[in-house]
Amino acid sequence: MSAEKIPAIFIFGDSIVDVGNNNYINTLAKAMFPNGIDFCKNCLSGRFTNGRTIENFFFVSTLFVAEQRLGAKDFRPPYLAPNTTGDVVLRGVNYASSGSGILNDTGLIWGGRISLDEQISNFKETKARIVSIIGRRETKRLLKHQSLFIVVTGSNDFLLGKEMTSDGSFLSSKFESQLRKLYYLEARKIIATNIPRFGCTPFERDKNPNAKGCIASFNEDISSYNKRLKRLLMDLTANLTASTFVYADIHAMLKDILQNYRSYGFENSDDACCHKVGVHGGLLPCFSLSKICSNRTKYVFWDAFHLTETSNVIVASHMMDGGLKFMSPMNIRQLVYSSTVHPDD
Repeated sequence: MSAEKIPAIFIFGDSIVDVGNNNYINTLAKAMFPNGIDFCKNCLSGRFTNGRTIENFFFVSTLFVAEQRLGAKDFRPPYLAPNTTGDVVLRGVNYASSGSGILNDTGLIWGGRISLDEQISNFKETKARIVSIIGRRETKRLLKHQSLFIVVTGSNDFLLGKEMTSDGSFLSSKFESQLRKLYYLEARKIIATNIPRFGCTPFERDKNPNAKGCIASFNEDISSYNKRLKRLLMDLTANLTASTFVYADIHAMLKDILQNYRSYGFENSDDACCHKVGVHGGLLPCFSLSKICSNRTKYVFWDAFHLTETSNVIVASHMMDGGLKFMSPMNIRQLVYSSTVHPDD
């Protein structure tokens, strides 16, 4: 698959996909060293993992790897980076912000963060810049027929949010309005990930030591929201002309990795590679005083919440080419080649 097939990829979300936007704002949610230790030397990668990411705060980003599989020459730059100017935006932009969520007040404890509403507003500004470069007609063609929109959010709302019903109906209702905004801004091929299996993270396991394993009740609450999200995406596809909303089940992907971790080549599925406090190393984030495991490719988890780069590659593979078990109604590769053109669109 060539880069020309998908010239633009626009990414929205939280730390699972943040590639550095939070480096440019006043916030506690910054991926400081040793985050990015395998990505670059002596640089602030902005990624909550040891290396590459698609999704960056609770479950490390696989989109970075997915972009490579699409044939992209490099990665979509963070919106706030000073060099994200000119023709660069024609290939897409990353708007994700660690600590953010669907709800505007989610992540307040971190200080600065860019909510999903703000990210969509930033995309609207990018769209205007694209129009100024290639004109309205070509912008419409680019966004509707030659772009992917990937949204990875909801995790922080679920962990930190207060104004939700237990089944996530309030959250999904807000998310629906945001996805519709993207559609009205010309987005047509949209991939939305569900909320990962947080009950199995080093953080939750250390916080609930008596559980002796994954926190089943927490995973069940997450599953309730995820089911609602899947139905929502199906309804949007049915009701919004020439659109395709893809449900990426990273909850199921992580479950499969954890249940079959040895067959994936891992040796440790319980503990954080970057650790300091806790039986599983999950009571503190990865920071300068943390200890780092000697073989990062053998760990599923990088820190208290996020995955290692090796895990991200697996998730990326499922997103790109996985079957209905993980991607519904199609995977990313199938979405790229699908046609949703409408005579009036």
